[in-house]
Amino acid sequence: MEKLLSTLRAAGEITRLRILTLLGEGELMVGEIVQILGQSQPRVSRHLKLLSDSGLIDRLQEGTQVFYRLCDSQLVRKFIHFTFTFIDRNDELLREDIRAAEYIRSQRFERAQIYFRENADSWNEIRSLYASEAEVETALLGMVGDGKGLNILDVGTGTGRMLELFAPYADVALGVDVSREMLGVARSQLAAKNLSNCHVQLGDMYDLPVGEASQDLVIFHQVLHFADQPQKAIIEASKAMSVSGKLLIIDFAPHDRESLRNEHAHRRLGFSENEMKGWADKAGLVATQIKYLDGGELTIVLWSFEKSETRKAV
Repeated sequence: MEKLLSTLRAAGEITRLRILTLLGEGELMVGEIVQILGQSQPRVSRHLKLLSDSGLIDRLQEGTQVFYRLCDSQLVRKFIHFTFTFIDRNDELLREDIRAAEYIRSQRFERAQIYFRENADSWNEIRSLYASEAEVETALLGMVGDGKGLNILDVGTGTGRMLELFAPYADVALGVDVSREMLGVARSQLAAKNLSNCHVQLGDMYDLPVGEASQDLVIFHQVLHFADQPQKAIIEASKAMSVSGKLLIIDFAPHDRESLRNEHAHRRLGFSENEMKGWADKAGLVATQIKYLDGGELTIVLWSFEKSETRKAV
């Protein structure tokens, strides 16, 4: 009862309702909220603290930047959805807030696109070496099946493409990456497609920002070849997987293209089946599906792993 009253008190104020409405459209930085509301940062920060302490919103620190978003817990989302049914979106103050937020997101999107264009040649060079992305993504969706309402974690999310692909299957999808520039691209892409169940944040593959046994699907898409310790990353992913969870790894089969190491910082030139299975075994996982996709100089391999106590290996 006290928790409910505390939550009601936190939401029951005009500025805080404006903030909740804004965050319902997508995450924002503190400075962006200040700009939209036209209030001082200390005042806005006090409102944000009350909302955060009540559990209605989450605070994410990324270097010197602080992002806020609506909490992903089912109870909070039900409460906010109920609250939003009583909010008049045609209220002039809220309409001005939303217009200002849309402008800020459009500026963020343009900055992200500039970064994307500046790096496109490098990415396209690598993509030209293997099967088309469409073929890879079709195979991935086939390995996941028709599950719905999943908690999904995309490790090394990059542009957020895997979040976009799996959004229809997700209750909540989180992408983590160590690159703030790439997170900027991902945020802009997800916001442009109104994927409100998808979020990104700064995160390390060796120390994932999720609870143990909390994820139904964990994805490493073209990430492990950058890793110093792939086995450690797989063990960390295994901890995050629910009992019936699945780990998808998409990477290269062994190859000898040294330019990827020298020019694109690849630490590993692909992975053998035995090597990957050995790491998975030490993490308490077994391979349930393995697919090879040819179509260029490099072969793509898709591995699907599950907890060893729930499935037999292939």
